[in-house]
Amino acid sequence: MKKPASNGQTLFNLISYTFLTLLSIVCLAPFIMLISGSFTDEEAIAYYGYSLWPQKFSIAAYRMLFRFPRDIIRSYGVSVFVTVSGTLLGLFIISMTAYVIGRKDVKYRNKISFYFYFVTLFNGGLVATYIAMVRYYNLKNSYIALILPLLMNAFYLIVMRSFLSSLPVSLAESAKMDGAGNFAIYSKIILPLSKPALATVGLFIALDYWNDWYNAMLFISTPEKYPLQYVLYSMLSTAEALSRISAQSRIPIQGQPRESIKLAMACIATGPIILLYPFVQKFFIRGITIGAVKG
Repeated sequence: MKKPASNGQTLFNLISYTFLTLLSIVCLAPFIMLISGSFTDEEAIAYYGYSLWPQKFSIAAYRMLFRFPRDIIRSYGVSVFVTVSGTLLGLFIISMTAYVIGRKDVKYRNKISFYFYFVTLFNGGLVATYIAMVRYYNLKNSYIALILPLLMNAFYLIVMRSFLSSLPVSLAESAKMDGAGNFAIYSKIILPLSKPALATVGLFIALDYWNDWYNAMLFISTPEKYPLQYVLYSMLSTAEALSRISAQSRIPIQGQPRESIKLAMACIATGPIILLYPFVQKFFIRGITIGAVKG
């Protein structure tokens, strides 16, 4: 039979759950305010400020964003395609690289590791990168130009290698004695055991791709290939430009949301990531803790 909890344990649980509930409410408050502000009238924001509940309900910000819904839906598709493709390819390359440089029988693993870490301190610069991508790689207006720059990250490589170093070496050695090749060991033994690290690094990579608009500004000039973040950035730039023109000419622009549209953009941009996080939370926490204590 289960031993009944003591009074001290019951009091401790009550205090802990109360504290965690209050802490959760405090953490949720910014998100509630974000959603509330996106549905608040512009004049109400200017007069009352931001609040947890809309002072005056309005969908003007969303109406402006979805004035051309086909553009938003198309940009969503581009962002999803780039994020999924880049995340899967990046996980494959980073995990394979981490497996190679983590093996002690690889002759030049230290020199290879130094190369990856060195390029995090120095790079060719914006001009050289642009010339290489456009003139030599011929990736102007190509989806590859949105995937390639974020494909490898040395920090994620360190996290992945730290996790792989925690796996027993005897697993790979026994598989090699049974006749398995290096790729078979990597794909059939290492990858299935690396789900926490893959989920952790995969979430980081997905966030990088989902929030990226800078590479689209540099390499994409066709509106049909714009990702969501760059479309929202362009809309925000247009709204701010109209606001400056209105202030300089002293001619007010009626029905033009300025503050609420920023919050609406944040809701649209962060929605998919917030929905994705609960599915990888278990692996994410485990991957962070294991990768942090092994080196």
